[in-house]
Amino acid sequence: MITSSSTLQESSTLSGVSWGAIFAGAAAAAALSLILVLLGFGLGFSAVSPWADSGISAKGLGISTIIWLAFTQIVASGLGGYIAGRLRVKWANMHGDEVYFRDTAHGFLAWAVATLITAMLVVGSVSSAVSGGVKAGASVVSSAAGGMTQAAGSAANGSADHLDYYVDSLFRDDRPAAVSDDAVHGVVARILGRTISNNGELAAEDRAYLAQLISQRTNLSQADAEARIDKVYGDARKAVEDAKLKAKQAADTAAKVAAYTSLWTFVALLIGAFFASFAATFGGRRRDAVVYVETEHFVR
Repeated sequence: MITSSSTLQESSTLSGVSWGAIFAGAAAAAALSLILVLLGFGLGFSAVSPWADSGISAKGLGISTIIWLAFTQIVASGLGGYIAGRLRVKWANMHGDEVYFRDTAHGFLAWAVATLITAMLVVGSVSSAVSGGVKAGASVVSSAAGGMTQAAGSAANGSADHLDYYVDSLFRDDRPAAVSDDAVHGVVARILGRTISNNGELAAEDRAYLAQLISQRTNLSQADAEARIDKVYGDARKAVEDAKLKAKQAADTAAKVAAYTSLWTFVALLIGAFFASFAATFGGRRRDAVVYVETEHFVR
């Protein structure tokens, strides 16, 4: 078969990209991705329970999310790539290797466009939901730690409270019984709060003064009052340390979850790109295998 130079010139000036087929495949992939993501959210929320020891575990939810994301990429990207390959313009007088490359490129471009479209449609709402959950969890942990610190004393919250501690020290005397209960509670809170916020041991003069206050208001001996101070201060300090440890563990867990989620999302997207490219080559071969039927029209 001899091909004229005009035919070769015409085929060489035509673009090798069928954007209509690419956008058609991308639209189909994006729509199916959105539907499957919303379905996944529904299934995930139905499996999660707000009560402890009920519903799916965090680990199980993470694994299920990864599997569903990979499934979504395989199905949606495969469909988009197949449509892009099946609807592209047939390339005549083209070597098989070039046709294979162009089909692969069409599938990849369809996946890329669909990924960008899906990101604009989904990522905004997903990030809002995730950030809301993270902020709520951080608020709970922060409230717990803040509550423990406030129970120990408000002196841990600012430099002004530290100054209040020193102001109280200026007016200490041997007549604490003359001070009202509210004032005493404020002094004790500032002493304990400052000591806990500095992660230090209770100073000897503070301990003696607190024992004096307690002894005059509870009829305990000085030794019993000091023993009570040691126990209560130890409990308060342990509660604050436990709250800090829980907050640190929650932050570490959140960081690990974010890292694993990013990693497996990357893997799922690569899987989607592969299936889109592969499906496009299959759709292209089906497109080239189409036999056109010619009909004869008889004129009477």
